[in-house]
This record gives sequence, C-alpha cells and structure tokens, in this order.
Amino acid sequence: MRIDKIEAIPVMVPLHKVFSGSGYRVDSRCTVITRISTADGLVSEVYNGDNRAHCGTIARIIEDELAPLLIGEDATRIERLWAKMFPLAHPNRDRKLVMEAIACVDTALWDLLGKSLGASVSILLGGYCDRLPIIAIAGYYEDGKTAADLAHEMRRLREAGMAGCKVKVGGLSAEADAERVAACRAGAGRDFILAVDANRGWPADEAIRFARQVEQYDIRWFEEPCHWYDDAAMMAEVRRRTTIPINAGQSEISAHGIRRLIAAGAVDLVNFDASEGGGISEWRRAAAMCAVYGKTMAHHEEPQISVHLLSAVPHGTYVECFPDPERDPLWAGMIRNRAPIRDGMIEVPQAPGFGLELDWDLIGKYRLDR
Repeated sequence: MRIDKIEAIPVMVPLHKVFSGSGYRVDSRCTVITRISTADGLVSEVYNGDNRAHCGTIARIIEDELAPLLIGEDATRIERLWAKMFPLAHPNRDRKLVMEAIACVDTALWDLLGKSLGASVSILLGGYCDRLPIIAIAGYYEDGKTAADLAHEMRRLREAGMAGCKVKVGGLSAEADAERVAACRAGAGRDFILAVDANRGWPADEAIRFARQVEQYDIRWFEEPCHWYDDAAMMAEVRRRTTIPINAGQSEISAHGIRRLIAAGAVDLVNFDASEGGGISEWRRAAAMCAVYGKTMAHHEEPQISVHLLSAVPHGTYVECFPDPERDPLWAGMIRNRAPIRDGMIEVPQAPGFGLELDWDLIGKYRLDR
C-alpha cells in the first residue's frame, strides 16, 4: 500500500460568540484534514486538533517536511513511518507544532490501515467495547452568567443526551467557583457525571481549598488544577489532600510527558490527546503505560478520534464533546455520518478506519489554503 500523495487542509470556522476558560478565550474552531492517497486507490478522511493560531503552520509542516519523508513508503508500516517523522521534533523549534503535524499524518495512516483491512480503528487497537458514555465540555465563563443559568445549562445537556459535563473552573476564586459547581450539581441531579477543569488556573493552595469545598458534590475528577510552571509537583500535593481524582495530560506532547506525571504521583486519570502528542501510535504507548501503573484513560476533546481509542482499551472512560454547535460547528456539521448518541452513550463507529464521511462543501467554505 504505497503512499502516493499527502495533502493537509487547514480549516477555520469563526464562532458567533466567545467561550472562556480560566486562561483562554475561544473565538474560532480550527482543525487540519489530512488526506493520504495510496497507489491502491485508498484515501484517508479524518481531521485532527483545534490549534486556533497555527493550523496553517501545521499543514505546511505536513506538506513541506513530513510528506517528502513518506512518499513512496508502505502506508501499513506505521511504526516505521512514525520513527522517520519523529526526529523532526529534535531541533530547537516549536516542537508542539511538529508533534501535532506528526499526529495528523499518523492518524491518517491508521485510517488507511483500517480501510485496507475492513476494520475500525477501535478494533485494530483492541476493540474492548462498542459504546461509551459521552460527556459535554461546557459551563464556560460568560459575562452575566448566573448560578441559575448554570443549573439550566446542565439540565439542557441531560436533555441533549449527555451523561455528564466537564465544567470550567480556575478563573475565579476557589469560593466563587465552588458556588458555580454547586449550581451545576443542583441543576444536573446526583446521577449526572460532573467533572471540573481548571486549565492550570490555580496555585496548589487555592486548588486544594476549592477541592475541599466541592468534594461533597461527587466530582468525577479535578482536571489540571495547577499552574504550568511546576504542575506535576503541585498536582501531586493537591492529589494528596483531596478525595477527588486528579486528571491531567492534555498539555503533554509525548508519552514521555505522561511518564513524568505518573512518576510524580500527580494523576489518577490521564487525558493525553492523540492530536496534540504524536497521534494514535503515541497515544497507544501512553495508554499501555497507564494500564501498567493502574491509571485510567480519558481523552481531551476530539470525539471523532477518542471514541475509537477509549473503546479499544479496558481502562477507557468517557468521550468528551462540545454538544453546542456554537462551540464546535465541525462536530455539529462537518461529519455527515456522526455516531449515534442515546441515553448518555455514543456508539463506536464500525465502518473501516475512523469511519468518517466529511462534508466537503463546508470544508470548501472554511479552508484557509484557498
């Protein structure tokens, strides 16, 4: 299955309103579509990532630096091809962008392998289950948003078929954010999965104070509680002083970063993002390491990817999505055959590869390279 052509298409959809976490504001939804064509006539059809500032740069790395390494190679030799690409991350440059570019190509290769064998990526990686709980990423900060608004938002998410929600915290004081979480629990009910995500928003003492105030609300996990500069040590301290499980890993760009978090005693769950850190091949290495150390796997966003990864392993948890089309118009509109969601569960696509059929009219409208 010889590689004939590699094309990377950057896409950016402006959003109609701004979504804010503890340290960021989102006003567009971006991604990169990677099409690898083989001499056998197969073409990958999958998209990765949400790098709002650099999707065009990632596409150029794919076409200008990675493609020349892979044209003419056997597309089924995925580990060999990953090893050819990875040295591009060694020089002193923005390695995160390189790892995101490698992730795009690696994901497309897994899509092709599945298509060539007539099997889904979930089956290729282990095929542990056929459906998973799905939770929303919501509860953003908005001007004028009240506790009653948050409670109503949680009720709407239940009605939309979500099993739970990951709520944004870390942008206010521990006390103010604890009040927001209380409102979410009141609106959602006790049987709704509720997690909180500080996006590295607090020092350890503030994170601990917050955690102790919200332990009573049956919080599934506390994600990235502490500032970036000493996150592993600070998270380990938070973990020692709360009963809430700690989740991190989305900010790492390789499985080696996940080893760092585990070695520090900083995490109970790992939400390493295959689109941020080298693709399916590197996620698989991280997942195997987490299995050995008894850590549960989550995944940062990317439901079109994560549903296959998390369903493949016995220690997978929940698929995350943005059910609000205002936040993720690609998940809402670019996939023509999106997997069914019923009663808080998402079905794992059974079509070969990632099983995606993309809307090329929408892509044509929002691609940045034309």
